[in-house]
Amino acid sequence: MIEKKMIKKHLLTCSVILVLTIIFQLSFGFTITNFNPHKTTRTYALVSYKNSAENTLNFADETLPKDRKVTGKMTRSLRRHSFGNTQTEVLHRKAEKLFPIIEPLLLAYGIPDDFKFIPLVESGFGEGKSSRGAYGPWQFMAGTARTYGLKVNKHTDERTNIRKATIAACKYLLELHQEFHSWTLVAAAYNTGSPNLARLIRTQKQNNYFRIKMNSETGRYVYNLIAMKEIINDPQTYGYNYHKPIYAYVPGFTDSTIAVN
Repeated sequence: MIEKKMIKKHLLTCSVILVLTIIFQLSFGFTITNFNPHKTTRTYALVSYKNSAENTLNFADETLPKDRKVTGKMTRSLRRHSFGNTQTEVLHRKAEKLFPIIEPLLLAYGIPDDFKFIPLVESGFGEGKSSRGAYGPWQFMAGTARTYGLKVNKHTDERTNIRKATIAACKYLLELHQEFHSWTLVAAAYNTGSPNLARLIRTQKQNNYFRIKMNSETGRYVYNLIAMKEIINDPQTYGYNYHKPIYAYVPGFTDSTIAVN
């Protein structure tokens, strides 16, 4: 009986120590995690962003404003996309697969290179249909896909064809830029729709993405694109252990092979 009581007391002590350890880790902003087959333990600091003259982030060469609200939103987005939250390097693997196809197409159509991160933000960790029916890496709705030249019927769905879907996306992005004349607004319009964004600009008399009051998803969208760019281009800073080159161009696939029409 005494032995059983000692065992129970020992288990209780161990449980208390475990709970205190977890609380300590959460309180001081770091996590210890096993992330590879060799069970290597890695410790990484809580991600933060300081908006200063020496440390500025941008999307399509449009720099973030220097104020506390923007800095806070950018920090939260960087944290959401850090290894501490994702616990996977699948986004880097997808970039390695998709970018060699997407990059030369964006270049051929005159779209800023930063738009290659849209498929990573839109489709994220999977490529299934959204609750609204958007599908494929660029998450096109069926009607929008057809408008920009993709076949979508019961036999064929070209929204999953990365090359054709990227060409359709380029045409759509150029059309949005003709309307809004700002690449950050183009990104916002891609997420929320052109009519919705136009209404917000008109009613708020404001055409700066970072100053317009939007729904939470669109209000985070450009921040998420910038965060995705950061973690793909500088993985170690955000806790990833991704050392091999992120991607390489597909042999034989060059700008000269792209038909822009």
